[in-house]
Amino acid sequence: MNIKETLLEAYNFRHACKLFDHTKKITDEDFNFILETARLSPTSFGMEGVRLTVITNDELKKELKPFCWNQNQIDSCSHLVVFKTKTKELKPYSDWTKAKFAERGLPQEAQDKYMEVYANFHKSLKSDDIYEWGTRQAYILFSSMITTAALLKIDSCPIEGFEKENLEKVLKIDVSEEEISLVCAFGYRENEQPTKHRLPLEEICEYIK
Repeated sequence: MNIKETLLEAYNFRHACKLFDHTKKITDEDFNFILETARLSPTSFGMEGVRLTVITNDELKKELKPFCWNQNQIDSCSHLVVFKTKTKELKPYSDWTKAKFAERGLPQEAQDKYMEVYANFHKSLKSDDIYEWGTRQAYILFSSMITTAALLKIDSCPIEGFEKENLEKVLKIDVSEEEISLVCAFGYRENEQPTKHRLPLEEICEYIK
């Protein structure tokens, strides 16, 4: 099987798994590999403002379940990942953003120019909301992780149905520093995969030549 066939097989394998086999656990080696692909994923301006909390504790997953619409994925999965946006650090002129531009080894004048561009970019957004923008970066990492998992025949389920403030309280997250963007469950399916329904390519893509 060539690389194209392998990738398409993974994308066809991947679905939003609604119930995991709680007796099957992902190995540390496999999950660390999934995490590594998240670490290597791109983020806007290279800011790397996403943090991950990986939960394998069954009691904690049960505690979180009521605040995730009681979805079965929460406490049946092997690994539950909470994606957090570092809202404070991503602000223009924060110590973090200064350090991220400085690590490129550019002269101070160039760093200052990049920071100005970064600040103006945020002003240009429809909503000058660091959390909203940072959440979009979290989805890039998330996409890498679920694709890598599918390549390893590991199932996943993205979860946007959750009570953000309650989850943050249970996980003792300092919301002045970071906020939850999304949640994703990983594990091995309990049931057969349902039929995948997707629009044909010609309905979602056009060429301008």
